[in-house]
Amino acid sequence: MFPTTAKEVKELGWDYIDIIIFTGDAFIDHPSFGTAMIARYLQSHGYRVAVVPQPNWRDDLRDFRKLGQPRLYFGVNAGAMDSMVNHYTASKRLRSDDAYTPDAKAGMRPDYAVTVYSRILKSLFPDVPVIIGGVEASLRRFTHYDYWSDSLKPSVLVESGADYLCYGMGERPMLELTRAIEARRRPYDMRKIPQIAFYMDGNQIPEEALVLESYETCLQDKRAFAKNFHQIETAANMLKPPVIAEPTGCGYVRVNPPYPPATEEEMDSFYDLPYTKLPHPKYKGKRIPAYDMIKFSITTHRGCFGGCNFCTIAAHQGKFIQERSEDSIVREAAALTKLNGFAGNISDLGAPTANMYGMKGRDYDRCSRCLRKSCLFPSPCRNMDRSHGRLLGLYKRVDAVKGIRHSYIGSGIRYDLFLDDTGFVDGTSCEYLKSLVLKHTSGRLKVAPEHTEEHVLQLMAKPSFKLFSVLRREFDKIVSASGKHFQLVPYFISGHPGCTLDDMRRLSRNRILHGLYMEQVQDFTPTPMTASSVMFYTGLDPKTLDEVFVERDIERKRQQKSYFFRNH
Repeated sequence: MFPTTAKEVKELGWDYIDIIIFTGDAFIDHPSFGTAMIARYLQSHGYRVAVVPQPNWRDDLRDFRKLGQPRLYFGVNAGAMDSMVNHYTASKRLRSDDAYTPDAKAGMRPDYAVTVYSRILKSLFPDVPVIIGGVEASLRRFTHYDYWSDSLKPSVLVESGADYLCYGMGERPMLELTRAIEARRRPYDMRKIPQIAFYMDGNQIPEEALVLESYETCLQDKRAFAKNFHQIETAANMLKPPVIAEPTGCGYVRVNPPYPPATEEEMDSFYDLPYTKLPHPKYKGKRIPAYDMIKFSITTHRGCFGGCNFCTIAAHQGKFIQERSEDSIVREAAALTKLNGFAGNISDLGAPTANMYGMKGRDYDRCSRCLRKSCLFPSPCRNMDRSHGRLLGLYKRVDAVKGIRHSYIGSGIRYDLFLDDTGFVDGTSCEYLKSLVLKHTSGRLKVAPEHTEEHVLQLMAKPSFKLFSVLRREFDKIVSASGKHFQLVPYFISGHPGCTLDDMRRLSRNRILHGLYMEQVQDFTPTPMTASSVMFYTGLDPKTLDEVFVERDIERKRQQKSYFFRNH
């Protein structure tokens, strides 16, 4: 158990705590949550970790004091989501619930939670290091557009006052940083640790660094901000990117390159830890909606090479796929069968893009030199091995585990991995789609073409809608031959840069969609560190610097979304 109160610390017989993690979510000891993964990984290396979930920042700050001062440092994250995405809709309306809080109660974390928590801790314990991480910190590590304040903000390091920022998936950098703090290594040595960022006073920027335009320049020049982002994004998709330095104020933010993609052995070491898969006992009798969604799920891999312009997955998890071994996944499936309430159904055997498991370039040397953001757009890379053979083998092994009735794929899939304009791309493609539809969905296959209009799809970095028509054709063949009833459910985005009300009208009337169950269109929300949010703020495509139409008026954005529903 990870203690959350002084009483629980005492019950464990601890006379000190190495690390105290403050998080905006309720604490759930499940590998779908970053706080649990970091806590378990550090614990496995001998450190005593306590967690303070959803501390009260409005009162006398007793939650921040209750466990005292840790031996090494405080860790801070906003939770599994950016706190502003968690709080507000695309129309900037306050949400009435919070899936990551007991009984979905809203208002249990502040806006800009990483900054609020960090400032409080630095004021109460000025001599204790504060390390920030998680999605909110990771995607705000550089100058970024903040949709909710409609302003350009500096790196969260500057606003929060934190000592270090760990970006991306943090097991390896957090362990190294923990060991460095414990050993009292010199700042010069600590600053060489991969996958961390920090603020430096002065202008002694390393010669080898990629130097961006300053935050102050970006405030005055939107083109400079767009150029910065293109350089950041290019570096983020390299196997061996440089140090990046962004001048801000009287110093600069330094972002070190990440660790290499995790090996299978390393991935197994992250996921094979003794997670209870349960919320902390303090929540007994309360329902946490996010837990209900993931408690019987299994993560197979990390990363995504799809390169969608509106998506933050690659910016946080990386472009290169990092998969667990089949043995590790099968062990987790077997362990699920022993959990209370498990009825034999794995709710999701997947990842950000479920069918990228095990996929890599055939020639790794070519990948190491490649600067492409996406391995699929504008056309699939010829070096990419798109065989679904290994994934099909994994599905069969999991389904053969005693006590498993069904393994569903709840995560998104990329149909451009197994289809092209003419049909299936290799011998495993048809088998994969057939298996997916007939065995691994509960009757509805959800996919995300995102739009029908080519110029909008280009700005989204998504494949042509013509490919969806190929998918529908092959889907209908499989369903017809099976004699069963299945639905194909497409998802769309309104209000994306480049999209007009006329574009949504054409989408709603597209003949290829006739007869399909039209469930959802999502209004585009600009989130930090995506190309689409840069377009929204600047009106420029960051890659080409061409001008892009942007609908910024909230009411007209709402009309784009509602037009879809008026016609379905």
